[in-house]
Amino acid sequence: MPITAHTRDSAALHVLHLAHLNREARRGRTDAFATMRGSDVHLCNAYTLALADRDTELQSVLRSASLNLPDGQSVVWASRLLHRSTALPGTRVYGPDLLLDVFALSQNTDLRHYLLGSTPDVLDALHRELRRRYPRTRITGTCSPPFRPLSAQELRQQAEDIRAAGADIVWVGLGTPKQDRWAADLCAELPVVAVAVGAAFDFIAGTKRQAPTWMQHNGLEWLFRLGCEPRRLWRRYVFGNARFLWGVTWQATVGGSTASPRTVHGKGPCDAGHPTGPSARVPEAR
Repeated sequence: MPITAHTRDSAALHVLHLAHLNREARRGRTDAFATMRGSDVHLCNAYTLALADRDTELQSVLRSASLNLPDGQSVVWASRLLHRSTALPGTRVYGPDLLLDVFALSQNTDLRHYLLGSTPDVLDALHRELRRRYPRTRITGTCSPPFRPLSAQELRQQAEDIRAAGADIVWVGLGTPKQDRWAADLCAELPVVAVAVGAAFDFIAGTKRQAPTWMQHNGLEWLFRLGCEPRRLWRRYVFGNARFLWGVTWQATVGGSTASPRTVHGKGPCDAGHPTGPSARVPEAR
């Protein structure tokens, strides 16, 4: 699975770079929203990769994504283990940090943000908190979709709302794998950057507790979240973590590492990333 070994800072700059590329590409083109494809960004932890190992649709989404980032510390450790000959960053790109960093960097610019996901109450609290922290950042729309499959008409209306808002970056907080599929589908319809950020909405809004920093840095956030929501999360972590560990062990011992990391040959801030995995494909534009 292609995972780009960004640092926290370079990941935020890469997302902004993609947003500016999309905006420049559609500038002066009246049909841009109808003909151009956007860029989907996914935050991958051990559970995401374990799920993709048995979910062929999610696997296809991540293999063809514009950018996959190591949201879990265990993903960082696995990448460093499988590519020991290459100096890779030792810290993850945490979804809530990415969202806040991009908001901070896009202040005093004309980039527009759209918030998609969670419940109306969480979305309202998130919107207020982001406006409080970054009053000069432009949030041009929000949407809390119903917790059921949307009809074709509802999906078209959602895309139309995002188009009408003139969004450059759509933050999608719907949970894996739903958010990853929605981000990919949005980018197939619209020239936007869609970032699947998981529980970042709840953490920033203050409706869920975050793990202590020491637990995050030591790969124990899953244990903290399991303690907070055992009935909802026990299957995810018990079976997901086991499947992830088995896959990493197999690749490190039997399967071997099938690709060496390559430096991203992009422009400016994006040169810091290293995509790792058997299908790493990094267009020159990045």
